[in-house]
Amino acid sequence: MSKSIDSFSSRGTLEVGDQSYEIFRLSAVPGTEKLPYALKVLAENLLRTEDGANTTTDHINALANWDPSAEPSVEIQFTPARVIMQDFTGVPCIVDLATMREAVTALGGDPNKVNPLSPADMVIDHSVILDFFGTADALERNVDLEYQRNGERYQFLRWGQGAFDDFKVVPPGMGIVHQVNIEYLAPVVMTRHGQAYPDTCVGTDSHTTMQNGLGVLGWGVGGIEAEAAMLGQPVSMLIPRVVGFKLTGEIKPGVTATDVVLTVTDMLRQHGVVGKFVEFYGKGVAEVPLANRATLGNMSPEFGSTAAIFPIDAETINYLRLTGRTDEQLALVEAYAKEQGMWHDPDREPAYSEYLELDLGTVVPSIAGPKRPQDRIALSDSKAAFRKDIHNYVEDQHPATHTQLDEAVEESFPASDPAALSFADDGAVNVQSAANGAEGRPSKPVRVQGEGGEFILDHGAVVVAGITSCTNTSNPSVMLGAALLARNAVEKGLTTKPWVKTNMAPGSQVVTDYYEKAGLWPYLEKLGYYLGGYGCTTCIGNTGPLPEEISKAVNDEDLTVVAVLSGNRNFEGRISPDVKMNYLASPPLVIAYGLAGTMDFDFETDSLGKDHDGNDVFLKDIWPSAQEIDDTIKNAISQDMFRKSYSTIFAGDHRWQNLDTPEGDTFQWDEKSTYVRKAPYFDGMTMEPEPVSDISGARVLALLGDSVTTDHISPAGPIKPGTPAAQYLDSHGVARKDYNSLGSRRGNHEVMIRGTFANIRLQNRVLDTIGLEGTQGGYTRDFTQEGGPQSFIYDASQNYQAAGVPLVVLGGKEYGSGSSRDWAAKGTSLLGVKAVIVESFERIHRSNLIGMGVVPLQFPEGESWKSLGLDGTETFDIAGITELNKGVTPKTVHVTATKTDGTKVEFDAVVRIDTPGEADYYRNGGILQYVLRNMVKS
Repeated sequence: MSKSIDSFSSRGTLEVGDQSYEIFRLSAVPGTEKLPYALKVLAENLLRTEDGANTTTDHINALANWDPSAEPSVEIQFTPARVIMQDFTGVPCIVDLATMREAVTALGGDPNKVNPLSPADMVIDHSVILDFFGTADALERNVDLEYQRNGERYQFLRWGQGAFDDFKVVPPGMGIVHQVNIEYLAPVVMTRHGQAYPDTCVGTDSHTTMQNGLGVLGWGVGGIEAEAAMLGQPVSMLIPRVVGFKLTGEIKPGVTATDVVLTVTDMLRQHGVVGKFVEFYGKGVAEVPLANRATLGNMSPEFGSTAAIFPIDAETINYLRLTGRTDEQLALVEAYAKEQGMWHDPDREPAYSEYLELDLGTVVPSIAGPKRPQDRIALSDSKAAFRKDIHNYVEDQHPATHTQLDEAVEESFPASDPAALSFADDGAVNVQSAANGAEGRPSKPVRVQGEGGEFILDHGAVVVAGITSCTNTSNPSVMLGAALLARNAVEKGLTTKPWVKTNMAPGSQVVTDYYEKAGLWPYLEKLGYYLGGYGCTTCIGNTGPLPEEISKAVNDEDLTVVAVLSGNRNFEGRISPDVKMNYLASPPLVIAYGLAGTMDFDFETDSLGKDHDGNDVFLKDIWPSAQEIDDTIKNAISQDMFRKSYSTIFAGDHRWQNLDTPEGDTFQWDEKSTYVRKAPYFDGMTMEPEPVSDISGARVLALLGDSVTTDHISPAGPIKPGTPAAQYLDSHGVARKDYNSLGSRRGNHEVMIRGTFANIRLQNRVLDTIGLEGTQGGYTRDFTQEGGPQSFIYDASQNYQAAGVPLVVLGGKEYGSGSSRDWAAKGTSLLGVKAVIVESFERIHRSNLIGMGVVPLQFPEGESWKSLGLDGTETFDIAGITELNKGVTPKTVHVTATKTDGTKVEFDAVVRIDTPGEADYYRNGGILQYVLRNMVKS
């Protein structure tokens, strides 16, 4: 229980029914009444945790007297009420906790003292891979494979569930973490030790912000910060600017929540909200159903904001009731929010730092792609946009003409062949073909013999149509919209194209229940959308392999094919190694693109096929009406579904219950395990940290451009044969078919460092210096070897470390954007990188680097490695870091880059250690070492 010193005498009592709770009243602090909702939540947090040291009256007053127009400068310590994890990012947290128990013992402390101090939940949702699809037994077979692949990890997590206090695990197959969070785990108002206070939650997944739709403040943090929060460390942050986003009007029929989200993403990216809170307000808020609010909150990382929150109102209460929360909880949420001035008042407009407005009536159907969530395209422009973008992916192929297409097809299908094809005047093909109307764009028709017969693949073929991810599968309006569209398509006689891999992975079991009640499953299945699993799947690259004949044709002929998914992430190389162009779309549009079979398609003018009477069928003919969707929601979804589904949420199925689970306070590491290994961060650690030192004689491990995401840095996706990670598994006797994904092996640092900076789309420009421009993948030059030859980044790093040579990484703008991946920082650190010098950082990755003992530096304003004439062959000396030993964080450090001919490039780099807390972490060699030392001392 927090021991607030309560300088403002704000401690009081709230009576709700026959319950009484201790609360900290905001009304005791003048000025808080005019704050935006999100800052009221922070103000209460500071009042309740005021200790005179980390949190003082000055901090509370700074928040109460917040100046909306000021640039953030005041650092506060925010203490989240709870932590949520998924199994990819969560496993390393539990590995580190288990390792800490041993390290505490080694330093003379009590291992049982190492427990989460804030409640922590883990939902295992990131490990199911859609190997099987389009069949009735797909779910069972995928889950069987999931347990075979991940048995070691799951045993470890079951051990953790028993060994640690305040740590609960939701077993596999129950749902997606963020959906389980909003439908079940999030109380909205927490009660603990007799106190009631706002539910706040940080999570090890960037889409933790989905809970913002419920009025729960929190965001995605790196696994590193999540561990610290679990161990009672506050999250250090600057009081942010808050962008007020006014919603007016109502969305038009035919427009989905996904379209609204893609429009908002586009607006906010253009406006610039990195590091800011976004808060939705205005009369239009009441018109936004909670599922749509959650969809908007979910996409906060795609806008770049820290959080994107809706205040609590009657719609929040209705949703809590629908999802089966108790009457007592509903009463508490309403009473608490009203008491603290946190209940939404549409007539009151708080002062915001910046303002944006969207009339929901202006939103049009949209998709986003081919490689970033903010690249919105109106659906009506999608064909033209695809034709423009395809040129970036296809080399030296001129737009096709009828003649060329005829010749290409003639080559594939000689005239004597019974399957011979001819192009009609409109460019259409009379056999199933993704070369549909290909005149005027690059085209390379390739004949493929698939399971269902022959077809033609071409650039732009949609080979993955995935209904997946937390963003949309929590939203009944788009999920039932997709199912009704499927029904209408089947009734018209339409089918999904034979080259499309269909994926259906809802976010919670409730979706299955309401599909069944509405009688819509058979139609989805008829189009190939059989239940494949409850998990993140396509969105995180767990798409599973494409059918062999399609994968072979794509790779042999270098075809540029497409994935369309209802997710939130479409970065290059993420969805499938065979797919270059990825588009985000609403679930109904995913099904529509599966019917079309190609991205080169205009839904307004191109027919999806013929009905039983031979008439053309267009998208408008099968799109369900808003009224029908609403009626289906009312008739098909009930509170009982949620209560039933979540009553046994922690029990798991027979597979989970039958896992052989080790016991004991400390984990018995298996030396042979390739999944779970003892973390190396505390090896040789002493009670007092070594002084920090300047960097001298460093070499460049990677020289990178703009918008390098954590997807480029962090190990993710499948393990490619021949790469260092694969070589390691080979040497441990793991068969190629059992490689599994990098994400599933996050509990083994040996695999992870070998997969860091190994993304197939990474371009390390240091290779340009030996004429290897355009080389993609995890390669660098190794200057420990004669002439600095090309080498795997991992192999070079090992040689540099053996030779005692420190490393630096140079990059451009927005370095580290994308998911908050702890391994992007852990891997960087374990590869021997001491400093990262770029033009600008994304917030989370910058702080994670510090958390792993790597110093983040920025080039002087307006300068870059290019403008300074650096090419990555230099050696670097960085002076001035030692100021930190005096308790001072220097504003800049002096960097000297010496070229091979002896000439020097010098500049002052800006030190991005932004808060005193971060300086403490850096001085200790990282956040975990800092926490561990404090734990032993206390």
